[in-house]
Amino acid sequence: MPEPRRRARALARRWWPLALAVPLGAAAGAGYALVSHPSYAASSYVVVVPNNPGENSTAVNFAQAYGRLTGQPQVLIGAAAETGRTVTALAGLVRGTTSPDAPMIEITGTGARGEEAVKNADAVARSLIAFGNASSKETGVRLVPLAPAAEPDAPASPSASLDTAVGAAAGVLVGALVLLTRRKPSAAAEAPEAPSAAEPALPAQAEAAAPAPGKTRAPAAAR
Repeated sequence: MPEPRRRARALARRWWPLALAVPLGAAAGAGYALVSHPSYAASSYVVVVPNNPGENSTAVNFAQAYGRLTGQPQVLIGAAAETGRTVTALAGLVRGTTSPDAPMIEITGTGARGEEAVKNADAVARSLIAFGNASSKETGVRLVPLAPAAEPDAPASPSASLDTAVGAAAGVLVGALVLLTRRKPSAAAEAPEAPSAAEPALPAQAEAAAPAPGKTRAPAAAR
């Protein structure tokens, strides 16, 4: 058999778990992207403005606090009535993010259609503004809408390329684990056996080796 063909067969016998798991994982990721329902995302922006000019740090701090309150029931209760969803269902469709150096809150809504994502984001933004401005005198800041959500042109998920790459990466992991489990028994079988300790002499062998009473063993030189 030619040497290149022999090496190819040896590599195939050694690395077949990876060669099988990677394309299967990629195919599974691509299949998930085909059958999963699309999800759209849209973002609405709210800015926190101080009542007294010059207190920008206070506005940034309150923006971060209101951003964490975006998914809370006291904020979502007004938006839930507007969107016709329960508070629990709406909490899973929106999230709020903030910047550490800007008094702005980004409210991202998701939905099965683009208009649903826009409706969820804008409803939560209006509800957050009403909630924050109810205590504007105590906090010293007020919330102002900066930009409404725009309807997205394409779904945010699934992504065929991303899901395929994730599936291939999972295949690499599974294949590597299979390789590790296959190498452990072979390594144990190829390990040299430890030398066994010398067995003690049996009583019968000890008696035969011992000289008889009254007789002395002749020196080697006398022989």
